[in-house]
Amino acid sequence: MKTINHLLVGVSLLFLTASCAIIRPGEVGMKQSLGKLQKATLSQGAYFFNPFITTVKKINTRTVEAYNELEVPTKEGLTVKAEVSLLYHVQKDAAPDVYINYGKNYQEVIVETNFRAVVRHISARYMAKELFSIDRKKFETEIHDELIAGILPKGFVVDAVLLKSITMPPQLFQAVENKLESEQQSLQMEFVVNKQKKEAERMQIEAEAYKKYNNTISESLSDLLIKWNGVQVLKGLVTSPNAKVIITDGKTPMIINDQQVH
Repeated sequence: MKTINHLLVGVSLLFLTASCAIIRPGEVGMKQSLGKLQKATLSQGAYFFNPFITTVKKINTRTVEAYNELEVPTKEGLTVKAEVSLLYHVQKDAAPDVYINYGKNYQEVIVETNFRAVVRHISARYMAKELFSIDRKKFETEIHDELIAGILPKGFVVDAVLLKSITMPPQLFQAVENKLESEQQSLQMEFVVNKQKKEAERMQIEAEAYKKYNNTISESLSDLLIKWNGVQVLKGLVTSPNAKVIITDGKTPMIINDQQVH
């Protein structure tokens, strides 16, 4: 008798377990009876149902990461490697439609398919060297905005797009490095040439200024002024305490050192 009671208790517990679904935080549930999915969603908690005709389907509504390593094209037809992550989640109200349209493998079926296509489409707008030196935030924003247009109406929210790295083949990387170096050298040469031109202009302006100054001085010197300055020089020599012999024609003095006079 005890064995039968234990058996009945075990069957009852098994039945209760099979007829109870636990919806945890970050999930929504949907009852499917006789193959028909009910559109009303179940929030977190415990729910009882008839296990013979009903099942409970669960959809994760937490933010999840879809990480991709992609070979993406560039504007000039080359291929580079990009590591990009997508953070997204399923809208709670859209969970029944997501399950009906894409099943439980919705990430691969719709999200990542669109994500990879958008990344390749955006990368094809840029040259390889632009991808190498691009502002990551700009690249992420372009992917984010275009992806929203593709999957938001289908019940998915794009939380963030994260560009982790862009890797070029060694030969392409070297080619881009060489080109950037050549461009830097060209800019440096242009700077040097411009600097030399500016220096030449400065020297020309300075020479013109000296020329004007000398012309001004020459024009201001008259014969009378020159004679007067000569007189002032002779006056200074005469009054000087040093003994000396001065020979002049009245115009230009010639000084003979007194040590040479005997």
